[in-house]
Amino acid sequence: MQTQSLWEHTVTFFPQFLAALKERVSPDGTVAVIGAADGRLVLPLAAAGYRVIAFERDPFALHGGKVSVSGEVNAHALGLIDRLKLEELYDRVQVVEEDFLDAQPLDMLCDAVWTSCSWHYSTNHHRPLAEFVARMQLLVRANGLFGAEFMMPVEPRHHLIEHYTSPEKLSRHFSSAWSVLLTLRTGEFTERAHLGQPQDHTHRMGLLLAARTPR
Repeated sequence: MQTQSLWEHTVTFFPQFLAALKERVSPDGTVAVIGAADGRLVLPLAAAGYRVIAFERDPFALHGGKVSVSGEVNAHALGLIDRLKLEELYDRVQVVEEDFLDAQPLDMLCDAVWTSCSWHYSTNHHRPLAEFVARMQLLVRANGLFGAEFMMPVEPRHHLIEHYTSPEKLSRHFSSAWSVLLTLRTGEFTERAHLGQPQDHTHRMGLLLAARTPR
């Protein structure tokens, strides 16, 4: 990629999702990304040949703007739309500029759905985690792939918020219509400062991959 995401160096389980995607979904399949941000994980999917539906409601993530990161004041960051155009990937991505929890249903089912650490944001805490997961599940066709990486509790307050979950708790949201393929977790690790987190900070992360069973 010629352009770079503001979250380029944050930890991710995306390689595990991509490996499962290559194994289970045709190269021209459709992948929905919930919480697309500035395209850190959207652009690699589009570049690999997938059709992508990118849900993102934040104007800054979509259109870019001035930022101060790592002491560089008033730098200009590109948003998702400009990055797609500069990388000549715009025609492969349908950008849905809405809150995923309020968006109108798609007129199609997707081969896969993915979200990266989106539901733990406080703006999503007014809706149950079960609703977020169920809406993602509704996007996936039979034999399709569900993937989510998520924040796990670190601070005492996190244990009071269901959106900071674990692979075991998240698995409970998957009925017999699903097969859980893989769960992973990290221990506590320190991540460098990035946009939205001006100091180094501690995380724990989990991953769940599941496949919808044939009807």
